[in-house]
Amino acid sequence: MQVELEYGDGHVTVEVPDDAVVVSSDRTDHEPEPLADPVAATRAALDAPLGCGPIADLVGPGQRVTIAFPDRVKGGQHETAHRRVVLPQLLDDLEKAGVAPEDIRLVCAIGLHRKNRWEEFEAYLGRDTLARLPRANVVNHDAEDPDGMVDLGLSGLGDPVQVNRAVVDSDLTILIGHTAGNPYGGFSGGYKMPATGLTSWRSIASHHAPRSLYREDFVPVSTRSRFRDQLRAIGQRMEEVMPQPFFSVDAVLDSRSRQLGVYAGRIPEVEQASWPLATARTDLRIESSWDGPADVLVVGIPRTFHYGPGMGSNPILMTQAVGSSLIRAKRALVDKPVVIAAAVCDGWFNSTEFPPYEAAFERLQACQHPADMVQHQEELATDPEWVYRYRHHYGYHPFHAFSMVYVGGIAREHSSQFFLAGAKRPDLARAMGARTTATVEEALRETAAALGRPPRVIVVPALSQPAFHLTAGGAGTS
Repeated sequence: MQVELEYGDGHVTVEVPDDAVVVSSDRTDHEPEPLADPVAATRAALDAPLGCGPIADLVGPGQRVTIAFPDRVKGGQHETAHRRVVLPQLLDDLEKAGVAPEDIRLVCAIGLHRKNRWEEFEAYLGRDTLARLPRANVVNHDAEDPDGMVDLGLSGLGDPVQVNRAVVDSDLTILIGHTAGNPYGGFSGGYKMPATGLTSWRSIASHHAPRSLYREDFVPVSTRSRFRDQLRAIGQRMEEVMPQPFFSVDAVLDSRSRQLGVYAGRIPEVEQASWPLATARTDLRIESSWDGPADVLVVGIPRTFHYGPGMGSNPILMTQAVGSSLIRAKRALVDKPVVIAAAVCDGWFNSTEFPPYEAAFERLQACQHPADMVQHQEELATDPEWVYRYRHHYGYHPFHAFSMVYVGGIAREHSSQFFLAGAKRPDLARAMGARTTATVEEALRETAAALGRPPRVIVVPALSQPAFHLTAGGAGTS
């Protein structure tokens, strides 16, 4: 049968076996129904939080409040998107509690992503909502601000905890989060939100690193991993020095970023309450005409998706997309599957948004294994030019390139062969460890010849859309 895969700035039609399982991102037959009234559901969650009292019981006149919210990468910008719905209700509650607008600070929890522009804040938070606060009180987290960061020493697991000063200086810190499927530790939201969105590169490098990512408990995707334990320990170290623990408002999102459920309160209780629903949305037991796991994962990689333009052309980001796809699909695949990715890989690094990536790519060529890039972290992650572009010119932080290299290395660690089909610069694909072919069909033929039989194939055509975490089922199961 023919399937359209995302590729470059459009699509490419490929022929796959008739019995291939195609996992469309708009598949909703197993998903819970979205909330009929997400505004009312958010109000109900805020009025009856888990593990603590409502906001009016936690803060009052003269006290300072920080509200941290996710950046543009995920969550949607529609009128009833979670950020857009919850923020005005939080401001209403704080106003009723007597907190002055000038004592409320909004922090975009970008972590090491590029800073968001004001018009982007307006697009996903709402212009009228932002007008309720002084403009100077709406800021991006800056992991390199010497006055804006505070060092809290080590977490209970020995990782550095360097966090935005507003988190510990405020009388209450509220987190707006998305409980959505994520290859990094299972789900976004919860303790992952402050541990990755409000910390320094050194804190993030403690878990976005080979010593955590290449453990057996990281692949397939799981909330029961050393990585997830590290996030929790970092967040709990923050709470030890905060006036009170985080107040979290997390929404479980469906494949169209609509709310399936909204939960508010202390993070442990919110995680416990939201993860079962998020699992029902995210985990997909595939239906096939064959028994057992698949031999091959085929993915289509567009030029642009959640991190920004260049994901299908920048070889580091392209390979990260392959690694993260393998993390999500591993339970549906044989122990050492073949991965076939269709990507334009034309060498456009997008140096405006990803300024240090070409330098990181050059260092990678001198390494035997992606894990060896650890020796270059300090040099590039502290380079004044790259740090300046992160702080002042809307570029990703230099360490971000390393975290992407390491996840890309998972494609090497957990596959028997990684094909890159349709690369305009096959030399760059080969430099990332891929075997290059002109077409997906050619890669499938080579795989069939190596197996000595037709391969069992799973196809994920669109990586630009929210993904599922796959599990193998028996013949005819779903």
